[in-house]
Amino acid sequence: MASLFIALYLGEDVIVLVAALLRGRGFSALTTHGEGRLGLSDADPLAHSVSLNRTLLTDNRADFEALARRYPDEGHEHCGTILARRYPLYEFLRRLMRLLDQVTADEMKNQVKYI
Repeated sequence: MASLFIALYLGEDVIVLVAALLRGRGFSALTTHGEGRLGLSDADPLAHSVSLNRTLLTDNRADFEALARRYPDEGHEHCGTILARRYPLYEFLRRLMRLLDQVTADEMKNQVKYI
């Protein structure tokens, strides 16, 4: 059965308030802060998001863009990566919600999307 709604795993660079706001809109969102996984290698959040079957959300584009694109080439699948710019909170959420309303979890598989 197809997965409709994207479940998110927020990288440590995304403010925790975003997760609370997403949950208030009915989305499932976990954070690296809540999981106690701070200060680990760049590969850890992507691998952990895969283990949780969640799409990684980060605004650390410099490190995660290449990592997410390389992951399938190395024989691994991921649940997608959303790369954001560091917008003011309202703009960040507006762009994120537009993407979440347009793309299903199944469509995110191995994809890199930009907001």
